[in-house]
Amino acid sequence: MSVQSMTGFARREGTAGRYRWAWELRSVNGKGLDLRLRLPPGFEAMEAEVRKIAGELFARGNMQISLSVSVAEAKVEAVVNREGLNAVLALRNELGDVIDQAPLRLDTLLGIRGLVDIREVEDSPEAGVARDRAILDGLRLALEDLAAMRASEGAALTAILSEHVRSVGRLVEIVEQDPSRSTEEIAKRLSAQVSQLLEGASSLDRDRLYAEVALLATKADIREEIDRLKAHIVAADELLGKGGPIGRRLDFLAQEFNRETNTICSKSNSAAVTAAGIELKVVIDQFREQVQNVE
Repeated sequence: MSVQSMTGFARREGTAGRYRWAWELRSVNGKGLDLRLRLPPGFEAMEAEVRKIAGELFARGNMQISLSVSVAEAKVEAVVNREGLNAVLALRNELGDVIDQAPLRLDTLLGIRGLVDIREVEDSPEAGVARDRAILDGLRLALEDLAAMRASEGAALTAILSEHVRSVGRLVEIVEQDPSRSTEEIAKRLSAQVSQLLEGASSLDRDRLYAEVALLATKADIREEIDRLKAHIVAADELLGKGGPIGRRLDFLAQEFNRETNTICSKSNSAAVTAAGIELKVVIDQFREQVQNVE
């Protein structure tokens, strides 16, 4: 399964009987799957099915789904008010001795208010079901187009994120290889500082001071932080290779990258290690920024 971006656009249109329809989909970043639907009057019943289909294909993203429907071929019918017509004819017969008995003309009937109603022909239930099914089939195609676009952008994101992970690995290697980070070097430097303190201060307990130096040297060691960073690098590579909805887990790893890097910077006793730590933070921020686009 490939990595998907959460941004994309898709549009599908077509006809169903005498109707023309068009779906338009837009997707941006989101913590979860947030669907905002715009359906025309008379099509509200589709909402549950639309959400179901979208949920089958996507796990995250703020998505706007809009449907427009127009009538390509209008059909109308004339509906006669039979009761009204009968009343008119009855009145004509009743007044037959005082009015002209000429046959009623159609234009005369049409001119009588409420006698003839011109209205659009309603579709049969079967035709309505077929229309809705065709429109929903079009939605599925549009969602597949959107997924394809998000997958294409996801491939580009994967390449960017993988390069960031490699950069983190190179910087961790620089930190690990720096001679100043060894326990022996830390102890040697602290020992020199203690020796300076002992000069002219014979009352200080030399053994106690050296014990404190050993403790400080242990606390200053960054071996554990380096090992955890290496483990996070492996985990990130595995997630990027696996694909799927991995955005949340990558974001968690970015936080862990940053946590270990902050600790390294706080323990650093070398300008080179500090510089590498600062560069690490820059790369990790770039990594996390890109992760926000991953499903």
